[in-house]
This record gives sequence, C-alpha cells and structure tokens, in this order.
Amino acid sequence: MDDSHQQPSAELETGDEMRTELQTIIDEFDCTSGTLHRLEGDTLELVAAVGIPGPVLERIGSIPIGKGMAGIAAERMEPVDVCNLQTDDSGVAEAGARKTGMEGSLAAPLLGPEGTLEGTIGVAKPEQYEFTDRERDRLLERGTELTQQL
Repeated sequence: MDDSHQQPSAELETGDEMRTELQTIIDEFDCTSGTLHRLEGDTLELVAAVGIPGPVLERIGSIPIGKGMAGIAAERMEPVDVCNLQTDDSGVAEAGARKTGMEGSLAAPLLGPEGTLEGTIGVAKPEQYEFTDRERDRLLERGTELTQQL
C-alpha cells in the first residue's frame, strides 16, 4: 500500500483556524495532543486533531455519544478525565486510546446557548497526570468559547 497519501500524525487536514485554536488550548494545559469534535446528529465528528497517530485518527473520526472519553463527556455533559490511559480499567477510555501513547487525558463537552451540546474537546499529556477541578472547569469554559466558531 502506498503510504504517501496518509495524513501526518501531528494534524488532521481541517481548517487552520480550528487547529490553531486547539493548539492554543493544548499549550494552555501543558499538553501535547488534543482533539475537537462537532456534534452532527447523534455522533461526534472530528474537526481538528493535534499529536494524534494516524491509526487512532481513523478510529476517532466519528464517535457515538456515550463511547470513549469524548462520547461519555458528551453524554454526561461534564468533563471526564483519566490520570493514565495506559492502565485505566474504569471503562471510560476505549482500549484503542492506548495507541495514542498518552497517559493523563481530559475531555469536556462544548456547550452552546442554553447549555446545548455542540461537540467535545480533549487534551492529553504523555505522563500520568490527575487534572484538578479548576482545570476541568477551565477546559469546559474554553470549549464553550469554541462553539461560536464551529
């Protein structure tokens, strides 16, 4: 198979503006990777990704509500975190999440007017990390700011 047409693992071909916004948030949280999904019907569709390996991109392009960290954050309408994706057995993270190589991970819903679900945002770091309540609230706030641009 010809690998010359595969997406680079660092980014997904999407609008530069959304990738730039996502990178700003990743940096703010001292993380190395992240994803941004938009709600379309009853699934979350990938809008932007930074630092996500190609095989994982294929799996997270479309996520059902309630599945994986992004889907659970959307279902619960609140941030969801895991301090180590590599060893998590809570059922929040999908087994495929281990392929990211990340450990500390946080996902939050993007809330629109009247608290409607618009999508999700996620950030992760390569080491074990327990996100604080303040960080969880801040990602929720930052994600909600993005809904105007989706």
